[in-house]
This record gives sequence, structure tokens and C-alpha cells, in this order.
Amino acid sequence: MTANDARTGQQPTATYDSAFLKACRREPVPHTPVWFMRQAGRSLPEYLKVREGVPMLESCMRPELVTEITLQPVRRHAVDAAIYFSDIVVPLKAIGIDLDIKPGVGPVVERPIRTRADLDRLRDLTPEDVPYVTEAIGMLTRELGATPLIGFAGAPFTLASYLVEGGPSRTYENAKGMMYGDPELWADLLDRLADITAAFLKVQIEAGASAVQLFDSWVGALAPADYRRSVMPASAKVFDAVAGYGVPRIHFGVGTGELLKLMGEAGADVVGVDWRVPLDEAVRRVGPGKALQGNLDPTVLFTDKNTVEVKAREVLDAAASLEGHIFNLGHGVMPNTDPDALTRLVEYVHTQSAR
Repeated sequence: MTANDARTGQQPTATYDSAFLKACRREPVPHTPVWFMRQAGRSLPEYLKVREGVPMLESCMRPELVTEITLQPVRRHAVDAAIYFSDIVVPLKAIGIDLDIKPGVGPVVERPIRTRADLDRLRDLTPEDVPYVTEAIGMLTRELGATPLIGFAGAPFTLASYLVEGGPSRTYENAKGMMYGDPELWADLLDRLADITAAFLKVQIEAGASAVQLFDSWVGALAPADYRRSVMPASAKVFDAVAGYGVPRIHFGVGTGELLKLMGEAGADVVGVDWRVPLDEAVRRVGPGKALQGNLDPTVLFTDKNTVEVKAREVLDAAASLEGHIFNLGHGVMPNTDPDALTRLVEYVHTQSAR
């Protein structure tokens, strides 16, 4: 897909009729499409081999390495979509924020964002800041052919939580403290992050991504009223910014059972559901007009083949009345997952859901 095609919302014909994109559009599918969050890497021995000695952020900036890692689960598992190998903090690194991804810890920010003056460090992102993204996606779309590529970014709240806390947090005391105590600064921070996130997604779509997913991994820490008032406007700004491209927009968070309807209202075409809410209940909460994605508990994959199939069948049964369903885990693939269990799961879902 050329940049001009992307701007006019013209989908590449090779991927347009894929089961994944049909499900996103709530159209009839030949089988329930499957992909897994964190399928690119984590549990694959071939991933660990190519990543050996290469820091995470550096690996996200090498187009050939990104291409190889993104393709690995497509080759091995025959999933219905690839997801671009990157990290949610890549756009922040690209605009000059001093951060690193520390093994066993996660993203760590050298100087957290705590004051209005700190906002000046969050400049606009341009395509020239991330040339490796454009190059890698060009390589990937040529290799993938009819298999769609999902682009992704971190949502403003989750990015803000890392920036304000300075790293991962269980309490979000500094981020929520800013949200409650200085709502104007908080709103300006999220608005700026929305612009950066939208720009990062636009780069991916214009390079050839067939869909995008916005990860609001930690937004489940909020009450619905706080989400609506203090987070939803920024997330909606991101979705609005890419609406004209005509690619499906997926929204996912963890522990968001109480927020599902609002996350759909923010502008998503597909709402991701973690394992805590059955899909037949999730569709009631989200309401009509949205496809759902999910939601097998990732730990089920540590059991025997029969148990995995029983639990996968429960997900498929709960999804029977959905307008559109994409089978996924309720969160990312865990590092110690047996890759063969994922391969068998894809085959099982495809077989059981064949129309």
C-alpha cells in the first residue's frame, strides 16, 4: 500500500479479504481468525537466538531484525495476522526522552515528567524520527503478502504512567496524584502524548499496516468516571486522528472489565477483552457495532492439550453471538509458554470454527 492509498483509506487488496480484517469489519469469515499479543518473541527459541546480545530498544531499530522477529510466529503458528515487533516506548525514545528498557524491570525513565516545564521535552514526532519503522514495514508487507500486519502504539495513559512514575508501578501514585491534583497539567500531558501516539500510528499505516492496536495496558487502574473525564479525550484524539485511513482500530487494556463500554466509545472498531470477563458478558457491556478480541487466559497454555481445547471451546462458545470475533489471549504470551501449544491452539480454533 502506498502512502497515498493509506491517506485515502484504500486497503491493499491482498489483505482486504483476510479473515482477520473481515472479522474486524464484522463481516462473515471462513474461520475465526487468531493472533496472539506478544507472539513476536517471548516464547520462541528462534527469537531468543536472533535477539542474543541485542538490547531491546536497539532490536526495535534494526529493520531486518524487526522483520525477522515479526515473521517468526507467522511461519511457526500460521496465525491470521502479524503484529509489528516494537515497544510502546519507542516513539518516546525517538523524540529524545532518556529512557531504557531494563531486563526484568521494564521501561525506566531517567528524568520523570513531573512539572509543566517538563512538557517541553515532549516534542512532536515526525516520520524522520523513525525511518526504521517505515523501512521494516515495507519489508514486512512484501513478505507477508495476504497476511495483515497490525501496527501498534501505547495509549496516552499508559505512556504517561511510565513517564510520570519513572518506570513500572503497581500503585501509579505519582501519575494519579497528578491526574487528581493538577488536572490541567495532566490533560496537557495526555494531549501531547496523544499527538505523538497518533503520529507514530500514522507512520505505520502509511508504510502499509492493515490495522492498528492501541495498548492501554495499565488503564484498568482507573475508575470509569476518572477514565471518562481524564483519559478518554486523549485516547479518542488518537483514534480520530487515524480514522480517515480506513484501517480497523483495536483498543486493549488489562483489568478493564468496568471500562469496556467506554473504551469502545473512545473510537475503537474492535475492543480487546482480557480473561476476566466472558465474551458473552463483554458484548453486553460494550454494546452493538463493535467486534471483540480475546480472551483465553494465557496460563491455560501451561496445561495439557485437552484442557487447552476445553477452555478454547468455552471462548468460542461465548463468542457465538458476536458480530465479529478475533481469537486472542486475554493478555500477552508468557515467556515460558511452549510454542507448540500455541501452534496447536491456532489449528484447533481454525478447525472448530470453520464455516
